[in-house]
Amino acid sequence: MSSNIETLSKSEQQVQSSPLTFRLSPLIRITLLSLYVALTVPLPFLAQVSSASVPPALLWGGIGLGLFALYGALSERVIVDDEKIKVTYPKWVPGFFRKGWELPWADVKDLKMRTTGQGGLVYYFVSQSSERAYLLPMRVVGFARLVKLVETYTGIDTSDIRPLAQPWMYLILLGLTLLLLLVDGWTIWTVFSQGLMA
Repeated sequence: MSSNIETLSKSEQQVQSSPLTFRLSPLIRITLLSLYVALTVPLPFLAQVSSASVPPALLWGGIGLGLFALYGALSERVIVDDEKIKVTYPKWVPGFFRKGWELPWADVKDLKMRTTGQGGLVYYFVSQSSERAYLLPMRVVGFARLVKLVETYTGIDTSDIRPLAQPWMYLILLGLTLLLLLVDGWTIWTVFSQGLMA
């Protein structure tokens, strides 16, 4: 492993003295938050118009809690230094909701590939000291650099590892989400303009 560290670039060698932080891609965060808003915001208005048994105030409260939870889940950070890799969340995210983890490089036994239900590939760190597996974060900015650091500190060949989803997939989803938001805006405007709100 020492020979691998010697081949690090000058900027990557700084990891040994100051940890590097990798955050979730802004494109992914914006897309998923926008999609959540597009799917949920019309519900209280539809409940009001249709005289549903669920009061709009309760729906607004649920939407707010859901948005808070989603934002917390999307606040994941991956911290890498010369001793370990660590996944953490801001202090305001409850530990029972999203729990981080850390794994010393010396404890990494292997990196195992698994197929998702949608046909994608994910990778798990296998620990030498426990049966627990740790999911390699694949939606962070600088994923290629993160993978290079994993290879450097573990000696595991990562040349075949690719991101779970390409940016163009999220760009398409974001485009469709924006169209859905336009429809939502038209629906809400129609409700108010026709005086359907009590």
